[in-house]
Amino acid sequence: MSADQRPFVPVDFDRPSIARVFDALMGGQDNYEADRVVLRQILELAPESQVMAKEVRHWLVRTVRYLTDREGIDQFLDLGSGFPTVDNTHQVAQRYNPEAQVVYVDHDPVVQAHGRAILAANDFAHMTAADLTRPTEVVEELKRTHRLDFDRPTGLILCAIVHHVPDLDEARKIVRAYVDALAPGSFVALLHQHNPADGSEAADIATSLEKRFDGTGLDTLYRTREEIESLFEGLDLVEPGLTYPHLWWPDGPRFTPLSPVHFTSLGGVARKP
Repeated sequence: MSADQRPFVPVDFDRPSIARVFDALMGGQDNYEADRVVLRQILELAPESQVMAKEVRHWLVRTVRYLTDREGIDQFLDLGSGFPTVDNTHQVAQRYNPEAQVVYVDHDPVVQAHGRAILAANDFAHMTAADLTRPTEVVEELKRTHRLDFDRPTGLILCAIVHHVPDLDEARKIVRAYVDALAPGSFVALLHQHNPADGSEAADIATSLEKRFDGTGLDTLYRTREEIESLFEGLDLVEPGLTYPHLWWPDGPRFTPLSPVHFTSLGGVARKP
């Protein structure tokens, strides 16, 4: 079934959405009271989370810029993308290559409607409502619609999404299925919530946030470095490897202080041999 043939999915205004909560964290307008309730709960435990959300976005900008400008990648698959707003994948990639193809995958109905409206005038960026946890279906749809050429290198973006898959083995299988579909020379940019498990304040924050949202439908796993590294199995990590977002190719010296919440995410970019 194509994206246009899928049945309409109604918006549940009383149920928070991962994409809309992140939008609220970023100070956006595409969220509802249920999402803002979750935002307030997050800020109770980690007041710096809004700053961290912007750090995540800056990491995404730098990784896409690196892949487009330095590695010559001209097509991207952004999974669980959320709203394609300011400085998202298509805007960054097309800044360096106006014809860079970008496909966003997100089944949140508000994201779909908003994304398609934003991208309507962009011939090289598209939104699909496929379920990213079904990689075979996603890849088959994109091959059928010729949105991406899987015989050529692709940039796979998994920014702050895999940590919502509760079972680590299942998360590995999902990532591996996408990687297996990519051509050699493709890259994977992955950012994941992290628990340093070292008794630090960052570890306490990670543990508290994970417990707070357990069983809510917004479950977020704060995994160890070793667990996150396992998602890159068979890939060659680009320097500086798997690290905190603010340390991955920073744009210059840092002028604002770091807080413990800055040490609750790890991100990396890796090449498929």
